[in-house]
Amino acid sequence: MQNIHKIKQDICEIGKRIYAKGFAAANDGNITVRVSENEVLCTPTMHCKGYLKPEDISVVDMTGKQLSGNKKRSSEALLHLEIYKQRPELKSVVHCHPPHATAFAVAREPIPQCVLPEVEVFLGDVPITKYETPGGQAFADTVIPYIHKSNVIILANHGTVSFGENVERAYWWTEILDAYCRILLLSRQLGHVQYLSGDKSRELLELKDKWGFTDPRLTKEFENCDICANDVFRDSWEANGVSRRAFDAPPAAGSMTGGAAPAAAAGKNVDEEQLVKLITAEVMRQMGKA
Repeated sequence: MQNIHKIKQDICEIGKRIYAKGFAAANDGNITVRVSENEVLCTPTMHCKGYLKPEDISVVDMTGKQLSGNKKRSSEALLHLEIYKQRPELKSVVHCHPPHATAFAVAREPIPQCVLPEVEVFLGDVPITKYETPGGQAFADTVIPYIHKSNVIILANHGTVSFGENVERAYWWTEILDAYCRILLLSRQLGHVQYLSGDKSRELLELKDKWGFTDPRLTKEFENCDICANDVFRDSWEANGVSRRAFDAPPAAGSMTGGAAPAAAAGKNVDEEQLVKLITAEVMRQMGKA
């Protein structure tokens, strides 16, 4: 039997962490935990997540109707409920606005892969949705294409949403993502990001599989993808306004079947803008030698 009061206390604790980390200014963010087939604990709207009390947490059903609670449920509950509908095994969803990850959301810059071992193991490719006004079902629907291939999603011009088997684990993915985005931005200030080799990246994916973490790049669907080139969600970039501007494309790393990517495939994974830059730089270099 579940201890509902304890779960409410856990929600409040995660709210404190979110607020202390600067992931939710003022009344930003929302947290839910699914406690039965039709009941979800939900944080209140217009309430600072750093000062939640168990009695502030309401109960809503899977349509969003509030069943109990003295304070009105979050206005973005439909986003959480859609995630539960798509993945019934999930028990908690956390939405907030971590500043470094949200910077990528605003720039619509894809998160580089094959940089940090921990990120390869725990996150993998991170999608960016198309933008939609928060609160309604249309906003909730923006995450549907990505829910089964990631445990954390960047919401364009908005923030992040992450989910897991409990509220602690749901929050983890957001914290890992924001720490990684901060490191990327600091590295960019130093001049560039040094990518891991294809062989070393494959070793990390093998560890991920061994430790029981899922990754689309380990499936038949993506066995021939370039494992470092954001191939899992690349097809969504154009429609969602996502493109590389701040970070260079990684060197072609090859597929999980081993070996380097063929020249044609490697060319396919380079941004047109980046390709123009490379060609221009080489032309200028040759002119300087003339």
